[in-house]
Amino acid sequence: MAHPVSYEGTAENFDQLVMEPKGELVVVDFWGDGCPNCEIYAAAEPMLLSELDGAPMRVVKVNAYQHETLAHRFGLYGIPTFLLFREGKLIGKMSQYYGKEYWLGVVRDHLPTA
Repeated sequence: MAHPVSYEGTAENFDQLVMEPKGELVVVDFWGDGCPNCEIYAAAEPMLLSELDGAPMRVVKVNAYQHETLAHRFGLYGIPTFLLFREGKLIGKMSQYYGKEYWLGVVRDHLPTA
């Protein structure tokens, strides 16, 4: 089994990375420089993904300052914000990173069932 992969999302590749995948959960991490909570999540991300070994999911990281059009597209007002997509549909949202257990719980609740 492989760890879920984290991708760098841009305005150009967003739809390909987020809207097109089938049968997997896509967690979009909107972050920005100088955001303490974003840094806490980023430091925890490798461990979080290792906990989800083999899960049908990916993380797409989008710098909300560099890609403001994407932040506006989803009406974001704060970072970090995590948007959860499946089959091209927005199915969940976490405003802020509330720690490992909460994050993993929300992600597991939204994974596709086999």
